[in-house]
Amino acid sequence: MATKKSLELDDELAISEPQKYKVLLLNDDYSSMDFVIDILMTIFHKTYSESEKVMVEVHKTQKGLCGVYTYEIAETKVAQVTKIARKQGFPLKAIMEEE
Repeated sequence: MATKKSLELDDELAISEPQKYKVLLLNDDYSSMDFVIDILMTIFHKTYSESEKVMVEVHKTQKGLCGVYTYEIAETKVAQVTKIARKQGFPLKAIMEEE
């Protein structure tokens, strides 16, 4: 049976949404457009059309939004981009920023 003290503690616990992080691709002069589109489709599960739009945004504004995720997922996606880019010989870089 719950005591008055334990009920008070339950009322004080606030459940909040986890902090979200934007994952952004940064422009460079060496990564091919096709490679960037492939990364967006493979890692971020975008359609070809969505990938093309993000790729153009990266090219025009120096960075483009790939998605918004919890910290762990954003961190994993940044690491995946880096690993695949280096393996393919591209300097493509992804970063994460608090939303």
